[in-house]
Amino acid sequence: MDLRFTPEEIAFRDEVRAFMRRELPPATRDKMIAGRSLAKQDLVDWQRILNAKGWAVPHWPKEWGGTGWGPVKTYLFRDEMQQAPAPEPLAFGVSMVGPVIIAFGNEAQKKKYLPRIANLDDWWCQGFSEPGAGSDLASLKTSAKRADGHYIVNGQKTWTTLAQYADWIFCLVRTDPAAKKQEGISFLLIDMKTPGITVRPIQTIDGGHEINEVFFDDVKVPVENLVGEENKGWDCAKFLLGNERTGIARVGISKARIRRLKELAALQQSGGKPLLADERFRAKIAAVEVELKALEMTQLRVVAGERNRNGNKPDPASSILKIKGSEIQQAITELLLEVVGPYALPDQIPHEESERWNEPPIGPDWAGPLAPQYFNYRKTSIYGGTNEIQKNIIAKAILGL
Repeated sequence: MDLRFTPEEIAFRDEVRAFMRRELPPATRDKMIAGRSLAKQDLVDWQRILNAKGWAVPHWPKEWGGTGWGPVKTYLFRDEMQQAPAPEPLAFGVSMVGPVIIAFGNEAQKKKYLPRIANLDDWWCQGFSEPGAGSDLASLKTSAKRADGHYIVNGQKTWTTLAQYADWIFCLVRTDPAAKKQEGISFLLIDMKTPGITVRPIQTIDGGHEINEVFFDDVKVPVENLVGEENKGWDCAKFLLGNERTGIARVGISKARIRRLKELAALQQSGGKPLLADERFRAKIAAVEVELKALEMTQLRVVAGERNRNGNKPDPASSILKIKGSEIQQAITELLLEVVGPYALPDQIPHEESERWNEPPIGPDWAGPLAPQYFNYRKTSIYGGTNEIQKNIIAKAILGL
């Protein structure tokens, strides 16, 4: 398998790189480099810049705003965006519910939702996990009973990322309680302004407000908001999670963070010399870089194989990308903590929702975000399906165990 890029692909990569340098707002870039929280408007503004260029939804079909790029160009675009570093288009719309609507939705749903997703006119969130249904998602209990042209939805979702901003939520709901777990689930689109929906914040270990609980109390959802067939929502869920896990590898983000790690290690002194000059610390960086290169090669093999994918069936190798990608992201945050040393201890990073720190920084001005970033990244091996579950998928789908 030849994994080298063609001259045309290299020229395309250079075009994307130049666009990122020219169009990404400097304030947004600075926040991304420092690991600070982005405001909602930062994400909206950037996605609309991409959409004006025709690059917000490159992997979608051309008729719905896609670029017609093959898997290699799509990979290169994502990699350059992550390395810029720039925010990726809101995944809940662009990479999750949008592709589901394209694959399973009817024409009316495509015309109504897809253009607004591409331009981030509607902010979407994901209603999958519940207090008793996380890794075992098929055990979900949120119910939807059909009556008079509506579904009446009751139940609770949790760990709902950025629901405080959301205009819409896509939900897995149980429409046939008598059926086997996966066979009685449907995929619904729900307007967050509908009476009966309550969003309650959950404060994360880094002190931020990123996730929420969402409660549904007799929420009326029009039947036309059902995507695909009733009781066949598990097919939508599997398709969505396959797409989500492929993107979770985030090789470009890890490349950018390793560069940042080296920059900070060159600034920090240890034993009278820069920490980057310490052989043991350099060996730790090298070990992560070797793992990252192996992950990149694996991702390129997956990209090369996408040309032969069978319809909507996700590539089980996406589970490998998810496992290794999340482990590498966590390892880099651990090395960043080692760089910052005792200056990681003060709880001093301001979040968009909080003004709890208004004093001068303790230690270097870049030290504040590193500990919260470390704590926040404990989630990467959990969301999108825990790494333990991914290993079961690999054992079954790839190894045949």
